[in-house]
Amino acid sequence: MGKLFGTDGVRGVANQYPMTGEIAMALGRAAAYLFCAKERSGLPKSAKIVIGKDTRLSGYMFENAMAAGFCSMGARVFLVGPLPTPGIAFITRSMRADAGVVISASHNSYQYNGIKIFDKNGMKLPDETEREIESLLDSEELNNYRPTMEFIGKAMRIDDAIGRYIVYIKDTIHPAHTLEGIRVVLDCANGAAYKVAPIIFEELGAEVFAIHNRPNGRNINDQCGAVSPQSMCRAVNDHRAEIGISLDGDADRVVLSDEKGEPVDGDQILAICATHMLKKGLLKHKTLVATPMSNLGLEQAVRAAGGRVITAKVGDRYIVEKMVQEGLNLGGEQSGHIVFLDHNTTGDGMVAALKVLEVMKETGKPLSELKKVMTQFPQVLENVYVRKKDPFEKHPNIVDRIKKVETELAEKGRVLVRYSGTEPLARVMVEGEDAKRIREYALDIAQEIRAKLG
Repeated sequence: MGKLFGTDGVRGVANQYPMTGEIAMALGRAAAYLFCAKERSGLPKSAKIVIGKDTRLSGYMFENAMAAGFCSMGARVFLVGPLPTPGIAFITRSMRADAGVVISASHNSYQYNGIKIFDKNGMKLPDETEREIESLLDSEELNNYRPTMEFIGKAMRIDDAIGRYIVYIKDTIHPAHTLEGIRVVLDCANGAAYKVAPIIFEELGAEVFAIHNRPNGRNINDQCGAVSPQSMCRAVNDHRAEIGISLDGDADRVVLSDEKGEPVDGDQILAICATHMLKKGLLKHKTLVATPMSNLGLEQAVRAAGGRVITAKVGDRYIVEKMVQEGLNLGGEQSGHIVFLDHNTTGDGMVAALKVLEVMKETGKPLSELKKVMTQFPQVLENVYVRKKDPFEKHPNIVDRIKKVETELAEKGRVLVRYSGTEPLARVMVEGEDAKRIREYALDIAQEIRAKLG
């Protein structure tokens, strides 16, 4: 069996390899075998697995397939239904479960689905653990564990998971802070947060204008959410709101809008939170974790405030790994994955939004003013469809184009070319002082990739 895991779990078009019911069931069996203590009759009665999902039509199929895989190994499965990815990480830890599973393709359209697995600590799996799961799928080892009779596992629903998560999220901001008098536009992306997000902000006192909160199984991320925040920005102007909050399909990332209807991306959110935490002495080791995709302006803003920025590979699980290794508490991506490790083990769009609102309350400044802490360098991102993901080094013309641009930019910009871990895309990012010139550079590199790999 080929490589299944990408940068964020297993992902693909639903009901096509690798996202099939058969693979999902096999992953359930392998994960149970790996994470739960084993007995000859199967798994012990104490073995617990949490499974959550977003609102995609195919979620029912994969939820049942995963549950069947776990139950076939003797585990007890707790189904929580639609809940944000960070909510599953929290519930997994809270219930002292052996593992947690999220069935979601995050920001992708409904045709896609994915499987993300958390360990008992609510952490996404490192590469070596994913490889171990993949190797189990090709081995006969699992066949030694086929419990029968009363040792077969069972699945049950948890009805209060939403309530538990709501209380948990509200407790991430200071009890003295309420959102009374603040008008909030909340774009739920027709995804996993459609129930919990409006309740959280309303219970904290905000006047909430919820949009894209009527999922039908097919409209998740459809012209809405963090990948398409335009309607959220318009709604901010329409409702004269102080802030807009746009989540993605599984609510682990967020893009904001200021009171003027202008978007505020993940880098700007990190700059606002990191500099505020530096002033209060709350940013551990005065260090923020970002990625090579982050804007150079973020590093400049943090450095000016007395801190520093270190980088991890693209992907929030790599950010978390770096944060744990270095003993840090804030990291994130330009795309809106913001991790406050003091509160959760993965990106949480609602926590990030609340932390920005907390800064607004403590400083008395509107978001349009707060985001000025960072001056963004012009940055262009081109996505190129590719038929195959050859190493770029195999194509000298592509390498030459990249090196030429790097030489011309010198110290006044940078180039990053990488493959998406979840889609058949090559991503070309060019950053520099001259917006027109860097767009030309990005298009030039993209054209060469398209000619060789498209």
